[in-house]
Amino acid sequence: MSNVHVIGAGMAGLAAALTLTGAGRQVTLYEAGPAAGGRCRSYLDKELGFRIDNGNHLLLSGNGAAMEYIREIGATDRFNVPRRAAFPFVDAKTREEWTLRLNRGRIPWWILFNSRRVPETRLSDYLELRGIARIRDNTTVADAMRRGWLYWRLVEPLAIAALNTRPQKALASLLGAVIRDTVMRGGKACIPWLPKEGLSEALVDPAIATLTQRGAKIRFNHRIAEIRSDGGRIISLRGPAGPEPIGPADSVVLAVPPWVAADLLPGLEAPDAYEAILNIHFAIEAGPDAPVSEIGFVGITSGLAEWVFAKQGHVSVTISAANHLVDDDAAVLAARVWPNVKLALGMPITAYDEGDKLPPFRVVKERRATFAATARQNARRPGQKTTLAANLALAGDWTSTGLPATIEGAIRSGRLAAEALLDA
Repeated sequence: MSNVHVIGAGMAGLAAALTLTGAGRQVTLYEAGPAAGGRCRSYLDKELGFRIDNGNHLLLSGNGAAMEYIREIGATDRFNVPRRAAFPFVDAKTREEWTLRLNRGRIPWWILFNSRRVPETRLSDYLELRGIARIRDNTTVADAMRRGWLYWRLVEPLAIAALNTRPQKALASLLGAVIRDTVMRGGKACIPWLPKEGLSEALVDPAIATLTQRGAKIRFNHRIAEIRSDGGRIISLRGPAGPEPIGPADSVVLAVPPWVAADLLPGLEAPDAYEAILNIHFAIEAGPDAPVSEIGFVGITSGLAEWVFAKQGHVSVTISAANHLVDDDAAVLAARVWPNVKLALGMPITAYDEGDKLPPFRVVKERRATFAATARQNARRPGQKTTLAANLALAGDWTSTGLPATIEGAIRSGRLAAEALLDA
């Protein structure tokens, strides 16, 4: 029986393996590290004494590929899902709080009410938001609409979170793809899904269990160091024990980061500029009345932090598009972001002192978290099928999915790669 060799057990590789095994194909999944999940996983931090996620990811009910993935692995009960679409914010300068509350249907009557929309915005502002969803050229987010309250308090935070690139360079078309899948479909497509425990427990462990049940072979600590091809086909992989032949009816899904893919496949054009993400975890509980506790996260405007998440036993901060911060000292970063965390926790303003003693913290720096969502880098994204080998398909959020580098994009890429091989 033919075998599909899936290289990389991040979200893209897991999605590809699930699609292939679901179609009855035999799969061998190779992972260079000791655990699956890639940038979407949990691990025990020995100094803090509890498990943390290596990044913070927000799934929405309109993320169709992710929702299908979660249902396939039987993990819907591993998420906290509020009944309505609500997005709380607090401004770090004015300390003003508000919550964006979308109605479920496609007709956005929520924008008619001051209490449900961004403060100080007008109805006409939201027509510009609708216009971003129609952009298909290389217009940047910063040039896609006028700079007003809606831009500063919603569009820019959303763009930085989704594209991990500053709005002055980020493609509005990629943000438009996100808006079409979520906001334009109404509140029913914007309901946040947050893991009850961690990313591994919600998205990774159930996938590994499903693949094992289907008979997939999973090899951890098994780095593929070389891919050999001949006659337009991949003929062998070199793993820890040496060359591993690829049968004449076998195929390969390469689901690794773009810089690894470029090393394994000379001649592959792939994104080569990246943006960092910082995640800072503080060992402190969020009380039930804290702004961060309403939904489980809160957006911060006019601050260094962008999003604060309430987790089990700690709160976690995300700073995207962080190339300008990634070399800063961890303790300095934690101290700078701590005032924003206080806002999210609803701590008294009088507690804002430079001499504050921080709770235990961990700063996690991902230097190459995603490709830079610029016009040049987007043009370098390859499709799932290439001319490099007939029995090869590419997967990863950096491939040409029409989406930015998100969990939804990664899962979609894995599905597309698997379907390309199944169709062939």
